[in-house]
Amino acid sequence: MAGQSDPHLSLFSPSEVEFVAEDEIVEIVPNIRMEALNMICGDFGPFFPQIASKVPLWLAVALKRRGKCTVRTPEWMTVDRLTQVLEAERESPREFQPLPFHYIEVSKLLFDHARDDISDAYLVRSLIEDIRDVRFHKVETGLETISGRTHAVKLKNLSAMEVNIVRPFMVRTLQAFYKHDSPQMIQQADTTGSRSTPVTDRGPRRDLRRR
Repeated sequence: MAGQSDPHLSLFSPSEVEFVAEDEIVEIVPNIRMEALNMICGDFGPFFPQIASKVPLWLAVALKRRGKCTVRTPEWMTVDRLTQVLEAERESPREFQPLPFHYIEVSKLLFDHARDDISDAYLVRSLIEDIRDVRFHKVETGLETISGRTHAVKLKNLSAMEVNIVRPFMVRTLQAFYKHDSPQMIQQADTTGSRSTPVTDRGPRRDLRRR
């Protein structure tokens, strides 16, 4: 899909969408003892060795970089689960399977910073890429059915990155249809906007008297 390679077609850049996804909660297993961390977004911890704890993804990445924890792979990132999702996506050309809203960004961050914690990482990455491609193909196919009589489009279970790419393109498409189907409305709006306010004739001007 064009929006995957052209950031100008998206409402937000991929890095901005990824930044938002860093607030997603994941599970880590610390290997050290640490006091609770008091953040603006909440308190996390205290942490104890080999006892799982839930933290935002950005904190999990920070601790992982310092070698202070391992990151548990989310349940939906297993080979079995992703295989089921991929098969269901291919069998349902008009339906999107439920996945985490930030599944693309979360998986990318985990592959970038915690790849060694993911079982069958190569196969998991391949399955996620296949799922993403199938879903984008569905979106493109759905957009081809838009006509001038379309007032709204409902796409259930889209992810954040998919919505980010589809929304601005769809808005421009619908606007183009409306302009094509109702040129008189566009012309009337342009005429109204360019019409100047008439000046009322108030008679001859009088010269001001000098004091």
